[in-house]
Amino acid sequence: MKKYLKFPLYMAFTAMIGMSVTACSDDDPVNQEESGTLSAQEQALKDVITDYTDQTVIPTYKGMADAAMELHSLCIDIRTKKSDGTLSTADVEAAGEAWKTARDYWEKSEAWLFGPAGDYYIDPHIDSWPLDKTGMDALLSNPAQMAQMDDEGVYVGNYLGYALQGFHAIEYLLFELTNTNANGNATADSKSVAHNLNYSTEELNYLVGLAADLRNQCILLEACWAGTENVTAEKQQILTDTELDKGINFGERIKNAGNAGSEYVNYLDVMYDIITAGIQNIANEVGNIKIGNPTGKGLPSGGMEYDPNYIESPYSLNSIRDFLGNIQSIRNAYQGSPSVDGTIQVPTNTLSTYIATLDADLDNRVKAAIQDAYDKISLMGEPFAYTCGASEYDTVNQDAIDACNVMNDIFDEVKALLQANH
Repeated sequence: MKKYLKFPLYMAFTAMIGMSVTACSDDDPVNQEESGTLSAQEQALKDVITDYTDQTVIPTYKGMADAAMELHSLCIDIRTKKSDGTLSTADVEAAGEAWKTARDYWEKSEAWLFGPAGDYYIDPHIDSWPLDKTGMDALLSNPAQMAQMDDEGVYVGNYLGYALQGFHAIEYLLFELTNTNANGNATADSKSVAHNLNYSTEELNYLVGLAADLRNQCILLEACWAGTENVTAEKQQILTDTELDKGINFGERIKNAGNAGSEYVNYLDVMYDIITAGIQNIANEVGNIKIGNPTGKGLPSGGMEYDPNYIESPYSLNSIRDFLGNIQSIRNAYQGSPSVDGTIQVPTNTLSTYIATLDADLDNRVKAAIQDAYDKISLMGEPFAYTCGASEYDTVNQDAIDACNVMNDIFDEVKALLQANH
């Protein structure tokens, strides 16, 4: 199962919602915006969306692009040092930490997978799983394909399938498990360590190509939201060299809903995408897919058999960290909370502050539901690649799923409140 299969459903659903929002509006949103007479709610939502774009989304994508550029550089170092005989475990560990940094930014961005991440299939491109290990082995042993591998990621990006690209292919080449079982899966005492130093030339060329392709896609996300002219000259050159520049500024589109050049009819239309295709999308995915599929406890697939092949980030044992990052992305989308390293600013105008003016109790319940999901996931056992199938963890895993579903459902109340006040 690939993550990208769900996008058309969400896009269709939000399109229907957008039509209903338009029908409920008493005034033409385009004329309303152009005349400078936005309703009180539309003006408030415009302010929220502006801060959301400029102070949460774009800084997150900038951080991810910068981290991916560093990862690419460190993968080149691994190949160079392997060639001259100076490669050490510390070199692979440094690349592994860079992978985790980029990964953290990505997970903290998954509450806004609508727009460029979905429109240009960047999400499945960089984050499909499980990895196709059979296909990888075939690729590495194919001289014709390996001869086309390049350091800028063009071949990887244009000619390989999603299951051979992105974070998880790089993860497989940087990390390995100790104490695996007969099937190569994690055991209760498994640890993730730096990959051994016996890389083949083919593996290293592939690793560099993968890291370059990830870098390119991360830069593309930043440029699509911020506008290419607003990213660094180095990033602009990479987009030009790889012919990836889309020439769009999605951030400006959502900040200018109702005007020419924006596909959104008004700011409530944008907010429905932020909530439904963004926040609720990832809340459902964390609970019912990322946790639910491997444990067999998700909805509507409750009772499905345990599937160890569906575990996200199984080689780095980064799964629970991934889940927590996703909940943080929901918190940032709703509250504008800063990340630990401070790269995400605290906006003046957030959806939380606006909802609090309409229904303070609902705002408090939403924030409590987000915190509860975070806390319940924090209680899950490590490594998840083992504990997801161990019966003694059934209750804690189910609690985490249930908390994600409660969090998802409460945003239906938020949408209803917004609609009632439109």
